[in-house]
Amino acid sequence: MPDEVRTEHRGAAWVILPTYNEAGNIGPMVDALGPKLTHDDDRILIVDDNSPDGTGTIADEIAAGNPRVRVIHREKKEGLGPAYLEGFRTALDGGADLIVQMDADFSHDPAYLPRLLAASELADLVIGSRYVPGGGITEWGQVRRILSRGGSFYSRTILRVPVRDMTGGFKCFRREVLESIDLSEVAASGYSFQVEMTWRVIKAGFSVMEVPITFRERQEGDSKMTTAIVAEAAWRVPAMRIRNR
Repeated sequence: MPDEVRTEHRGAAWVILPTYNEAGNIGPMVDALGPKLTHDDDRILIVDDNSPDGTGTIADEIAAGNPRVRVIHREKKEGLGPAYLEGFRTALDGGADLIVQMDADFSHDPAYLPRLLAASELADLVIGSRYVPGGGITEWGQVRRILSRGGSFYSRTILRVPVRDMTGGFKCFRREVLESIDLSEVAASGYSFQVEMTWRVIKAGFSVMEVPITFRERQEGDSKMTTAIVAEAAWRVPAMRIRNR
């Protein structure tokens, strides 16, 4: 999907950025996203889980000087899934036509945002994919590469879906997709949230497209990946399949 596809007539896009200890990243990320958001009603929604490093305060300062930026403050760290779900609901209530989810740490390059928005004219859910031709990963060691690719293969095989990057977190949903899914039933809190959302979109009959991106290591701060997150994904994926039966 070429980045040059014309998107002047697209609807408003809201970019959801969940944050926890991203003080060094959130300002540069908002600056990088700004030129990519060309619709008058485009917004950046920061969802902060009471970061101890002051990310929420920085986000408020950014929002005070930038009318496109909004901030949600959550009382505590509850996981990636609940943060995104609150962001989704707020974006829908705010009139978003396209809802983009991405990491705030530059592992998802803002330069790819126009590619996802353009592809949303052709599919209901667009995934920035590491595992289709043209996609890839930089700066990761062999163990983490195996873990990531293995997680996608495991999820794809258990759930019997054709998506190559089931654990990818750079996505663009059309409004009607999130309106059709009962968000209150989404149970995953960690990175298995990515798998569950894609699976629910497919089961609801919507179309999915993967566009290639290169994923890189975070720019500042520490990875949020833990053994508990991996364990959650390991049991939740077969649970989805069993529940669907």
